[in-house]
Amino acid sequence: MQIRVQRLLLLFALLATCAPAQWLNYPTPGTPRTRDGKPNLSAAAPRALDGKPDLSGVWHVHPTSIEEMKRLFGDHVAAGNVPGMEIDTISKYALNILLDFKPEDTPMRPQAAEIFRRRAAGAEIQPFCLPLGIPIAGLVSEGTKIVQSPKLTVIMYESDGTHRQIYTDGRGLPKEIVQPAWLGYSAGRWERDTLVVESAGFNDRTWLDVSGHPHSEALHIVERYHRRDFGHIDVEMTFDDPQMYTKPFGIQYTYELLADSDIFENFCNENEKDRVHSEKQ
Repeated sequence: MQIRVQRLLLLFALLATCAPAQWLNYPTPGTPRTRDGKPNLSAAAPRALDGKPDLSGVWHVHPTSIEEMKRLFGDHVAAGNVPGMEIDTISKYALNILLDFKPEDTPMRPQAAEIFRRRAAGAEIQPFCLPLGIPIAGLVSEGTKIVQSPKLTVIMYESDGTHRQIYTDGRGLPKEIVQPAWLGYSAGRWERDTLVVESAGFNDRTWLDVSGHPHSEALHIVERYHRRDFGHIDVEMTFDDPQMYTKPFGIQYTYELLADSDIFENFCNENEKDRVHSEKQ
């Protein structure tokens, strides 16, 4: 078990390398502040010019504590810590998307269970320097930047340098997917103060988590983003993949604002020194 956890964490480190932010300590205009000048994260959520809640900002998933990580995955879960990417800087769902299920209740179909078994045993590894995919890209140590406009919202992931375009101009998902994509195709709509995003058209080359839970090209994801105050976005994600799972399943997590911060470009193969160590595992 210890070797397996260390292997997974090393793979995690390879796929998501840390990078410093731009314009350090630059105060973001429009940020409400307390008397001591710190960002007031409990202030009211901002509104865009069209009256919708503005999700724009740099965000980081609320991390799972080291105590909870050890309870869930064992005392050796932190053995592969990388500076700046410690195990308590990520979400528990980055390690196991099906964490809320008891092992005997897992909704994996036999085909998915076999793929997961091979990956967990190290017989199949995540290809180097390719996109992490979702949800992993938004559940790890690096920041996620959201830029919102009335007809298009863009989500940029520092973890692997990828981005998503969420169209909110009234269009639906493509009726026919000619070219399945790493991060799929996304269309959004507002339900009161919640942005609801539907995504489909994924290729089957990404993993749902570091442990290796698979998905097929039939994957359909529904996300719900609700900015409850200035410093927090509550996110719900529902995954529906009838080829790999017997029923839809979901996770819930919170994004916390990284005020006065930014993300930086990230290229996986730039100054890369970890792969040789992974191949020796």
